[in-house]
Amino acid sequence: MRTFQFEQLRTFAAVVDGGTLEAAARSLYVTPSAISQRLRAMEDAAGQILLQRTNPARPTPAGEAVLRYARQVRQLDWDARQELGDSGAGQSQPIPLVVNADSLSTWFMPALASLPPGLGACFELHREDEQHSTQLLRTGMVMAAVTATPEAVQGCRVEPLGALRYRAVASPGYIGHWWPDGPELVAGSRVPVVDFDRKDNLQDQFFTTVTGAGLTAPRHYVPSSAEFAQAIRLGLGWGLLPEQQCLADVRRGDLVELAPEHPVDVSLYWQRWKIDSPVLNELTAAVRKTASEQLRQPGS
Repeated sequence: MRTFQFEQLRTFAAVVDGGTLEAAARSLYVTPSAISQRLRAMEDAAGQILLQRTNPARPTPAGEAVLRYARQVRQLDWDARQELGDSGAGQSQPIPLVVNADSLSTWFMPALASLPPGLGACFELHREDEQHSTQLLRTGMVMAAVTATPEAVQGCRVEPLGALRYRAVASPGYIGHWWPDGPELVAGSRVPVVDFDRKDNLQDQFFTTVTGAGLTAPRHYVPSSAEFAQAIRLGLGWGLLPEQQCLADVRRGDLVELAPEHPVDVSLYWQRWKIDSPVLNELTAAVRKTASEQLRQPGS
């Protein structure tokens, strides 16, 4: 296999980012024909198809390795030009990251905000469940992830961040209607519950831990962290919220904790590509520091 040229790698990443050859052509100021020729040359060199010509375009399994390589080379090129004081380096391409919704709404944004303004980095945030975020790392779609997976994805390094602690809560009005004698989680309970989406099994895990039975109840699906919390506060159902989103409400009496002796801790990890990028290093340090302040640490 021949070595890919820098412009070819840049083109491949632009097509995946833009979704079409036409969008990539506009971003690179060339014609769609030139984009197509570069892609064909790459596939000839690789001896296999690298890109699915769908709408949007997506890398094949072989193309995922090329996408990771392309993005690593692009980032290292920008890092080097910045360190050399190249005034023509321009603004960095947004660094793609994947973060679960509850981390985004509680502790992760302060980590980004703590980065020095002179760093010149931009970020493209993808939201995905912490149990599934590593798939985006494997495909090359992101460069780093907040994940619940402790095993390092190939080409990545991993470190523990701490645990995001959840509490099962409901509104006083909800409890007055469904449990007039006080909260009572029992097997076979049919009171409404709020789930984030159909992949969210946190409420089920909690219920099984407390009662030893499966949760069979009417479900509301609210796939937004802020609106999920609002649905619970408005009495649509009970559910688990991060401590950062509910402890103040519990203290004021606006929410009632259902089982104070059964908090749920979800361990989180930071996975990032193994490239020596100053921007990724600064980001990792900021994430590590903020997590140490905001998440539950061993022994705390």
